[in-house]
Amino acid sequence: MHFYRPLGPVKALTFDLDDTLYDNRPVIERTETEVVNFMQTKFPQLAALDRKGFNQIRLDLLEQQPDIYHDVSEWRRRAFEVTLTKYGYSESAAAEGAALTMENFRYWRSRIDVPQSTHVTLSLLATRYPLVAVTNGNADPELFGLSEYFQMVLRAGPDGRAKPFGDMYLNAAQRLNLAPEFILHVGDDLVTDVAGAIRHGLQACWINDRNKSLIDEPTGCLLPHIEISKLDSLCLLI
Repeated sequence: MHFYRPLGPVKALTFDLDDTLYDNRPVIERTETEVVNFMQTKFPQLAALDRKGFNQIRLDLLEQQPDIYHDVSEWRRRAFEVTLTKYGYSESAAAEGAALTMENFRYWRSRIDVPQSTHVTLSLLATRYPLVAVTNGNADPELFGLSEYFQMVLRAGPDGRAKPFGDMYLNAAQRLNLAPEFILHVGDDLVTDVAGAIRHGLQACWINDRNKSLIDEPTGCLLPHIEISKLDSLCLLI
């Protein structure tokens, strides 16, 4: 545990989800593989589609519509729709196929194995503080057993622009009826979580579970208040 800034009073905590409360990397790997397999099977004209080709379509769509980044579910749905159209399906068939593919995506996206230590930590913290999930992603905590710990879940898109923009941070503060400086945001990303939180008045805790060096990290533009390597360290800190 490292302290970089004085930690002030904490009256609530906000948490990033992906790669903060669980390892999201294998989840995305499996999800994208399963979804492409689904599309190849369900839509014969997509038999030659692979992950690389689909991800290029997603990137091209982002280049054409940069603001779609702020709603990753809509970005992915549109990418499914564009893919189907590109491979010869009508607009109506593409819209229907994109909806079906999103159902498959949601199933795999929220099949997440949450470490028991995460449950223990959140359970303890929730007895003492209001907890809020603040995510740029589209995993649904209700489907993998974390929703019970949070008073609310704020998502990029429905609840504002993606982090590091301040929409969801300030939304959380307003709903909690707290000044931002009394909220500690916990996350793994030095830009979206640390810099985003600090720039909008919150305190920030960086989860560094991969033994990175803050000094050597190219995205480390603002120092967090604290750095921890394990989530359960919060129980000792607060």
